Amino acid sequence: MASEFMSALTQLCNEKNIAKEVVIGAIEAALISAYKRNFGATQNVTARIDPETGEAHIYAQKKVVAQVTDPRQEIALADVRAVKPDVQLDDIVEVETTPKDFGRIAAQTAKQVVTQRLREAEREVVYNEYADREADIVTGTVQRIDPNKGVIIDLNRAEGLLPPSEQIPGETYHIGQRLKVYIMEVQRSSKGPQVTVSRAHRHLVRRLFELEVPEIHNGTVEIKSIAREPGSRTKVAVAARQEGVDPVGSCVGQRGVRIQNVLNELGNEKIDVIQWSPDPVRFVANALSPAQVQQVEIDEEERTATVIVDDKQLSLAIGKEGQNARLAAKLTGWRIDIKSSSVAAHEPAIAKKKKPVMTTGGEEESLLAVRLQEALKEAGEQIPLSSNAQ
Repeated sequence: MASEFMSALTQLCNEKNIAKEVVIGAIEAALISAYKRNFGATQNVTARIDPETGEAHIYAQKKVVAQVTDPRQEIALADVRAVKPDVQLDDIVEVETTPKDFGRIAAQTAKQVVTQRLREAEREVVYNEYADREADIVTGTVQRIDPNKGVIIDLNRAEGLLPPSEQIPGETYHIGQRLKVYIMEVQRSSKGPQVTVSRAHRHLVRRLFELEVPEIHNGTVEIKSIAREPGSRTKVAVAARQEGVDPVGSCVGQRGVRIQNVLNELGNEKIDVIQWSPDPVRFVANALSPAQVQQVEIDEEERTATVIVDDKQLSLAIGKEGQNARLAAKLTGWRIDIKSSSVAAHEPAIAKKKKPVMTTGGEEESLLAVRLQEALKEAGEQIPLSSNAQ
């Protein structure tokens, strides 16, 4: 019978994906609970199950006395010395007190406790599984939609909550729809792990690129920063960690296949993949893409960047409701002030300020022209900038 019990227990553990030691511990706790309820609630007892045979034993802690007045708490010195000759009065010894039969009530109690502990153990296994996947993406199926709480997503072994604040604005959901979601947080609860997921988090974009771009997955290309306004536009700054690798081209893929797979997952959201640069001037200029930048001046103390663009490029650089400039600032970490060339012409020359650098086509030639003009001004002379530098 005992061996049959262990066989059944092993099968249960395999089905529930729970360590057998955890289940044995739950059964031992159940045996203690059942014993105290039926045979002595005040006794200090332990239960042990032989992991090989499945035999259960109950042991009580008893005080060694000369004359027993409470058999549940005490044991006679003479009785103990027959087994342990060196025992002394007032010692605490462990005595097996396993009843021949716990009885129907005790067995039922043990079953209930075992069931409860098994559920708890299984919830812990599921919690650990999803806690280990925090900051990762998973694929789930829309199970139901609560207008107040959000979208409930079946993640296989747990449910994920996609609250309204983490939904992509304008995105609609329907029962049975499959979605990739970003796991933000996993918390324990009496009903199992509570998994909060997001479709609006910027790192959802990061993980999607890691899935679609092998160079990002293996570390050849690195995502340096991401700025996102979910449902509308995202800017991603990338850099190559290996010479000869085009980081932007790697992300876009041949005929745009790679980035299209990311776009398909995000709906109508636009994505700008930007070349990162350790030079803040170049990085700021790149971040304002698709606008063409004429000149950037950096104030490192104030961490601001003054950007000059052609008058026709001003609205593109700023973007609808300031979005392009706002995302560029988030992406670079610099406060960006954009000016048209006509407005800048009426202000003190950029060349006289702290760090003037040209960032349009013909950068080296334009920069040389600015520096040459500055040197000649100091000497009391002046030459006009070439047409490429204006």
